[in-house]
Amino acid sequence: MPNEKLQTGFLLVDSKLKLLMFNSEAVRILAFPTAPERIKNLDVFLADRVKSSLATGRSADSHTFSKEFKSGYRRYTCRSFALSSQMSEAYRNAIVLLLERNSFGVGALSQASELFGLTPRENQTVELLLRGLTSKEIATRLEISPNTVKAFVRLVMVKMGVTTRSGIVGKLLSQA
Repeated sequence: MPNEKLQTGFLLVDSKLKLLMFNSEAVRILAFPTAPERIKNLDVFLADRVKSSLATGRSADSHTFSKEFKSGYRRYTCRSFALSSQMSEAYRNAIVLLLERNSFGVGALSQASELFGLTPRENQTVELLLRGLTSKEIATRLEISPNTVKAFVRLVMVKMGVTTRSGIVGKLLSQA
């Protein structure tokens, strides 16, 4: 659906990948095509999906997770963040998993990235720009200043030969 709001799935797992918390969007993403209400033991189902679809391995002190995965015909990005909590033993060394739908074809973006010689950071900026984020929102996600984001956007515009942010989007869509 064109006006569909892109939601982020959220999962909190412990160091053994036992599910601690999750939101309804994570359930919808990981359960697809099954309706979540038809799943009898949701905690067990989600923990199994995390282990089978997202976890790719384990180093000496942490887990690794796939950066991208498919659910149905949709592609998602999985970002993981390790926590160190002083609050409770249950949350010590917990891992936050964020599941975000790729709103633009990853292949088209990587193809355009090669064609225009974008750096990895410029590529990240463009990906978030395509999701409709403002410079301030992009800055927060990338943990840089809004002025740095604006500089990346200007560099991308120069490389692509366009003069506006919408010109970047138009150029990428024409490459797809």
